[in-house]
Amino acid sequence: MSWDCGLKYMFSVSPALQPGGLSILPDKEDLSGLEMVQRLAKDGCRFLQHHSKGPERTSESDEAVRECVRERGRDVLVLRRASSQQLGRPAPPSFSSSSRVRGGGGGGKREETKSRRYVVVSGTPEKILEHLLGELVPDEEQGTAQGRESDTLLDDFLLTYPVFMSTSDLCQALLGHYCAKQRRAKEDGREPPERKRKVLHLVSQWMALCRDFLREDEHVKVFLKTLYRCVLDDLYAHPALEKEVRELQRLGQLHRRQTSDDYSPQRKTKPLFNHLSLKDSGLQCRATQREAKEVLCHVYITMNSYLSMRVHAGVVAQELLQVVAERMDVSVGELVLVAVTYPGGRLLLQPLDRVFADSLRPVGRLHACRKDLGEVLDPFADNSELQQRTARMLSLNTWDVAVALTNYDWAIFDSVHEQELVYFTFDRDRSNGHTVALELLLQRCNEVQLWVMTEVLLCSSLCKRVQLIKKFIKIAAHCRALRNLNCFFAIIMGLNTAAVSRLSQTWEKIPGKFKKLLSELETVTDPSLNHKAYRDSFKKMKAPKIPFLPLLLKDITFIHEGNKTFHDNLVNFEKLHMIADTVRFMRQCQKDHMGNGISQKSSSEVRAHIDFLHVIDNQQSLFELSHRLEPRA
Repeated sequence: MSWDCGLKYMFSVSPALQPGGLSILPDKEDLSGLEMVQRLAKDGCRFLQHHSKGPERTSESDEAVRECVRERGRDVLVLRRASSQQLGRPAPPSFSSSSRVRGGGGGGKREETKSRRYVVVSGTPEKILEHLLGELVPDEEQGTAQGRESDTLLDDFLLTYPVFMSTSDLCQALLGHYCAKQRRAKEDGREPPERKRKVLHLVSQWMALCRDFLREDEHVKVFLKTLYRCVLDDLYAHPALEKEVRELQRLGQLHRRQTSDDYSPQRKTKPLFNHLSLKDSGLQCRATQREAKEVLCHVYITMNSYLSMRVHAGVVAQELLQVVAERMDVSVGELVLVAVTYPGGRLLLQPLDRVFADSLRPVGRLHACRKDLGEVLDPFADNSELQQRTARMLSLNTWDVAVALTNYDWAIFDSVHEQELVYFTFDRDRSNGHTVALELLLQRCNEVQLWVMTEVLLCSSLCKRVQLIKKFIKIAAHCRALRNLNCFFAIIMGLNTAAVSRLSQTWEKIPGKFKKLLSELETVTDPSLNHKAYRDSFKKMKAPKIPFLPLLLKDITFIHEGNKTFHDNLVNFEKLHMIADTVRFMRQCQKDHMGNGISQKSSSEVRAHIDFLHVIDNQQSLFELSHRLEPRA
């Protein structure tokens, strides 16, 4: 294969180098290019010229395609002219240039400049928000190309604004734009109602997108009340805002009393409680929202193994003990729940004690013990309970197990918000509970992997162990068919761990067709070429579908680590657009446009087994079990 195979060109030869003619170098750039070519020619480089049939591509300097807005001697917004290829794509966030953008040219070029589209490169948060409001289009233009570009820019901003400004700052900025003086509106060539409606449209989209994160924010509650009061004040002068009033009432659950002076100019002197119902303080109360959250709870039955279960945030100790007693086939009266705190102390939980604090974290590591504080189960013992566990797992239908696993994962994945990926990547330690669902699904992926290892390594019978591995291979294939790639990866990784893969006597007895099926499944998990096999396979699947979340987070982290968030104290909005574009991929996976529902019915017996996984999370214990089954030669 020749070196130039698959390449359009290596270098385009300047007209100054073409034989038989004399060319003039118009500027220093061509001169520097000629010097570079001459220097490379002396080194023996060969230059290939690409003869294109299309129109000759002209290049522009970086200064020509970038335009800046300057205030007080410094750049506050940097725009880049979009190329024709970019304009053909629906994704990029863009602006049409206006008279406020510097460097555009004289009055004779005004129409040409207006027709150009610009993407946001960087800027201050305030200036980006100002231009975003300026570029929002009316409802009647939502279907146009400009409307789609405006929607994409708005989505980029709302998904990533926590990176560069707080929610409190955004509330203050939006109030400032809404209450801006009429003089400023006339300078911009816009009437006050249009500007106000754009602010209200942005607020509506913000609440619709980020409502789950804003329910508990006191700044948002105060902001909605204040904005609602301002809109009511403007109704007398601008009756067209009545639609926005109703929308604010719906978003914030705000209620106004129907008084005769609602639309009078003197209404501004009325106190706020005449227009807002203090009974409904804007959004759901903190306690109600917390009760609706679910978390994965681990109840250790030995020092190294636990039962994993999904519970509501307000669960009490008695409820957990009831589940453990049923799973371990013991009387609930024999058990107590002990929280082992990090300093090493022990706290005996009373039956009605809440297990989780306000931070949705347990009071400590939870242990279910007998009342004499002895352990319930010894995972190393070859007792009747372990034999019953293996028999129970082997009796389950593999398709039903895959359906139950997928339903479990889908219930969590469908509640994951795109913005959780942003919080997880940029500010994981201070996310204030904004990444609960995402962490839940990542934790579930790890636990399914450990569950596969635990089930295989706790099976002392060689024949039954072979049957178990065959079952897990079939379950992995079913998960792939059900478009649950998160669980599919977890099962394959569990079978490929060192503690399981070293069981040579067991793997020798696996039939050839199952080994071939496993080999085909492993090609999807092949990490070469940046997981190309997985990406190609997943792209062909219809939505809804569950992606492999660790890989999606890896993509976002690479964008984050490879690009600066700020350039010269300006927000690098190009980086944020790339992150928002990747984050939107998850939204596409959650949508069901064609009715390809991912949830299916599963038997109650299978759900009872899958909803409470017994997991050994200590790698040393797992290796000890592996060497007990098949000692080193």
